[in-house]
Amino acid sequence: MLQDANKARSRLEVIDFARGTALVAMAIYHFTWDLEFFGYAPPGMTAEGGWRLFARGIASSFLFLVGVSLFLAHARSVKWRPFLKRMAMVAGAAAAISLATWIAVPDSFIFFGILHHIALASLLGLALVKLPAVLNLVLAAAAIAAPFYLRSAVFDHPALWWVGLSEISPRSNDYVPILPFFGAVLAGIAAAKMAEAAGIFARRRGVALHRWTRPVQFAGRHSLSVYLIHQPVLIGMIWLFSLAAPPAQEARDVEFTRACSAQCVPTRGEDFCTAYCGCVVDRLQSEGRFDEIYEDRASPETSQRLQDIVSACSFDTEASQLEEEAQ
Repeated sequence: MLQDANKARSRLEVIDFARGTALVAMAIYHFTWDLEFFGYAPPGMTAEGGWRLFARGIASSFLFLVGVSLFLAHARSVKWRPFLKRMAMVAGAAAAISLATWIAVPDSFIFFGILHHIALASLLGLALVKLPAVLNLVLAAAAIAAPFYLRSAVFDHPALWWVGLSEISPRSNDYVPILPFFGAVLAGIAAAKMAEAAGIFARRRGVALHRWTRPVQFAGRHSLSVYLIHQPVLIGMIWLFSLAAPPAQEARDVEFTRACSAQCVPTRGEDFCTAYCGCVVDRLQSEGRFDEIYEDRASPETSQRLQDIVSACSFDTEASQLEEEAQ
């Protein structure tokens, strides 16, 4: 009893609250993604604009807190037993998510999502937790900058997608590669080291936050369980709602074009993607192959033909834009 009381008094409630707040933000994003998946929101909405930035901010905040927690738990000496226990839980959960999504959505299964990243980043971060804060900040900046300067076709093999330096964008429902996101973990370690040196943790340790924060803190203390449970609950709720009030059906070509543009715009720009996606839809429809692609039942011949159409439309769109610029 006394040991539990001392542990509670030494706990930083503000960290639990921050982690819980990140979970709330994640649930909001996933709920919106689920609405999109069921057809209640426009296709591709959560993959562009503010929603895209929101998702990256959520992932970065989780990883920043991973770095803070690594420092708080292991800066003085590595506590191997709890560390390995936590690692086994996170890695096991990551493997379970990969298996479940591979069965449910094999074309976009989660092969290196947030949990996979946390597992590997915890190992890497543990090796760097004793470095000076300034050096960790330099490494963090290097990790964040790396994808802007070091992308190479060498990393295009699927076995190396986890690094984050491939020239292609892997298709996955949750993709959090080591680069640039490990920079958030290193920044968290550095920030925690500076906060400790400034006496911030000592002043906050044992300080109770307002009562209304307790549910959020509870979620933060049990973040892995909340992460694993919340999506099945949200999906189940929306599925039940869809039985009573099905979403309005959008024309297939409009939905396909919107989804195509959402994936294309971040790398090629709106003008190019509007013309390119329209070209792909027109050619698929003219050859009578559109429904096969849309319904994900394409034959090997149609799949190969799709690649040919994609290449042709990309070439034609680029040529058209160059011709317009020349005029």
